[in-house]
Formats: sequence, structure tokens, C-alpha cells
Amino acid sequence: MSATSYAAWTWTPGAGLDGLDLTLLPLPTPGPDEVLVANTAIALNPVDWKMIDWGRDDWRQGQVPGVDGVGRVVAVGSAVNLRVGTRIAYHQALSRGGSFAEYTLLDAHAVHPVPDALDDATAASLPCPGLTAWQALDKLPACSNRDVLVTGAGGAVGYLLAQLAVQRGLRVWVTAAGKHREHLLQLGISGVFDYRDTQWSARLREALGPCRLHAVFDTVSGSHAASLAPLLGYNGHLVCIQDRQETAPLPAFSTAISLHEVALNSIHAHGDALDWQELRQAAASLMGGVAEGRLQAPAIQFFDFAELPEALRRLKSGHGSGKWITRLSAPAINA
Repeated sequence: MSATSYAAWTWTPGAGLDGLDLTLLPLPTPGPDEVLVANTAIALNPVDWKMIDWGRDDWRQGQVPGVDGVGRVVAVGSAVNLRVGTRIAYHQALSRGGSFAEYTLLDAHAVHPVPDALDDATAASLPCPGLTAWQALDKLPACSNRDVLVTGAGGAVGYLLAQLAVQRGLRVWVTAAGKHREHLLQLGISGVFDYRDTQWSARLREALGPCRLHAVFDTVSGSHAASLAPLLGYNGHLVCIQDRQETAPLPAFSTAISLHEVALNSIHAHGDALDWQELRQAAASLMGGVAEGRLQAPAIQFFDFAELPEALRRLKSGHGSGKWITRLSAPAINA
């Protein structure tokens, strides 16, 4: 590997998306437990523009944002048992240099080998939404033949979560824009309700009949999730994928629901070896499911790396559909 520097989009405190600069940075050398990856596909996620707008206490001028990418390992640390040239996907910690770059330095335990049958762009579309969906569903005790609701199934997290819930044997109801209705029904969803219909929750109650929901997976906000808590039955589960419940949404000793928060980034600071083993198994299952046709990945919309800030603006404003992906040239690797 002859490169000594690489291009990366860097962050300016307080400047939001307008403060992103395309900069040349010196190429790092992996520490003992790290790998250096040459990115070949980079995916955008809502958390990216949120962190760029909001900032973080541990971010400084020149921080490289971005959590999801796919690439090839070009250098490994002395304690890493991974072959140079391995194609991997990853979800990077928000506190570290991110994926909006030609190269990313990663902890070796946080990389996931990509199946040969899966192309780089599709693999890049999966880590953040797919692992978030897996974590959300994993909050539920093992069960089947129960009714659950997934809000925002037109988005990547809700889309993958709804499919995973169907595969678990749950009866899945979703909210989504009307344009997604027929496709979602073809995936085994029991019913699709247009979230713009002010009566959608009443229509869901009617469809459920005497049953109540066993779980609500909400991708909108904490307040939105709280408004759905009355739909839950005894010992139900309210799973917040955006925000969390700071106060109980229902009176004590009523339906006795459980409250759950989902925070994929937390594993980087608080996960132990077993947690990472389970996450890697989940990533392998997700990518394998897509590669083998058992799981459908979100639709992809491509953009040029040089236009990354504009693509983030469009994602933030809700324009376009599917996952925003940029592709980079694969490097020449001498394994």
C-alpha cells in the first residue's frame, strides 16, 4: 500500500452540514487490535446528519463523521487474525473517525465479513438499520403468534424490522406511506396503515378485534411511542428506537408494560466480548439472509462522494427514497 494520505469529509463545530470540508488526512497505522479499511461503499443514516448538526462532547474540529461502510482490509494490527484483502462491513463508533472517507480505522472486533454473493452497496446499506432492527426485536422474549406494530416501515429500520418479526412468527402490523402498502403486504405483513390518516390507530384496533398488541416498535420519537402505549395489552412491550421514555406513559399497575430503549452505538462503549459475539452473529445472519434471498434489503439511491453534504441534506429533508450510498474505487492490495 503506497498511499500516505486520504480524502475525508471533516466536521466543523457549530457549522452543521455547511461546515463539512473535503480534506486530506495522513493515513493512520493500525494499533495491535485494529484494522485499516479502504472503503468501497459508504451509506448515509439519519444519525449522521443529526450528529453533524448537534455535535458531540467528544468531537473536535476535523472529526470524520459516518457510521456505516464496506471496504477491504488493507492493514492489520499485530494481534489481529484477519487476512489483508478481506471484504468487510462495519458500524463505526460515533466517537471514532467515521466512514465518510477513503479509509477508516476500526476495532477488529467491530468488522463483519461480507458474503461473496452480496455486493458492496447492498452490504453497506445493512449495518446501522439492520443491527438496530435486530437489537429492537431482541428486546422481546421469545414468542410467536402475537400481534406487534412497527411504525415507519417505509424507512430502512422499520422495513428490516418488520421482515425479521414476520420471520419470527409474529403477526406484524405497520404504518407506512400508502405507496409502500402493496410491497409490504407481499412480505407477509398483516396490515399496513397510512400514518397520514388521523384514524389509523382506530383502524388498527378494529383489525385487531378483541386482541391487543404484544409489542410496539416505534421509529418516530419518544412522544409518538408514548401515544401508542394504550394499544398494548397486559405485559406488553414498548420499544423506542428514537429517544426513550423518561416517564412511564401509563399508570402504575395497569397493563404492566415494559419499556425498552434501543441504542446501537452504546455497544462500542459498554459491550463485552459476549455482546460483540452476538452482534457479529446478527450481522452474519442479516447479510446471509439478504444474500440468500430470505430478507430484502432497502432500495438504494446512489450519489457521488464529492456530493456527500448535498446527499445528507436531501436525506434530512426527506427527499428521495431508500438508502443513500456512494461507491469508491477498490484499491490494489498486495496480500
